[in-house]
Amino acid sequence: MHHHPPADFIPISALQHYLFCPRQCALIHLEQLWTENVYTAEGRQLHEKAHSNKAETRGDCKTVSGLLLCSHTLGLTGQADVVEFHRLGKAWQPYPVEYKRGRPKSMAADRIQLCAQALCLEEMLHVFISEGALFYGKTRRRQVVTLNEALRDETRATILAVQDLLSKGATPPPPPVEVANNICPACSLCDVCLPLAPQTSAASYLQSVMEGI
Repeated sequence: MHHHPPADFIPISALQHYLFCPRQCALIHLEQLWTENVYTAEGRQLHEKAHSNKAETRGDCKTVSGLLLCSHTLGLTGQADVVEFHRLGKAWQPYPVEYKRGRPKSMAADRIQLCAQALCLEEMLHVFISEGALFYGKTRRRQVVTLNEALRDETRATILAVQDLLSKGATPPPPPVEVANNICPACSLCDVCLPLAPQTSAASYLQSVMEGI
């Protein structure tokens, strides 16, 4: 029997959206806007590949793809690309691996997304997870991430910030020009976001376009 998370749970993916741009997060998770671009298409293909094999065991490592995650304590739900279970004596130690398009970034967003997955796994399996890894498609390399207290604190703070944003139900205005120049060209929602006056919701803007006003 599946236990669906309550409606006020936020998806783990929203953390990354929020850290990239709070407005993008609101457009996707409040207004349900999503447009595909080359970045999201490549990312989706990588994720689908990661989720294609459900479970396989090689020696002392069991690999599970597409594992559903939930934390009632944090109000978080999502799906892990890959969780490896490494045999430790009679126990299996979970090791989350998040697949990313492109190259390793200095931004904390990828590490926070991975840490959020680990926090869910810890609650679900009653274990402590000291590290996980990010796998980048361009370099084909793993980057080990230590799940230390500072990263955990940053992850919990981001979860609270996203919950606050979504509970208020208001979409923030576009970022200032100096920020926009850096991040907007890579955003899949660029075309529906930038033309908007801060007071206009994207949904009503699209509605007005559809009606030819």
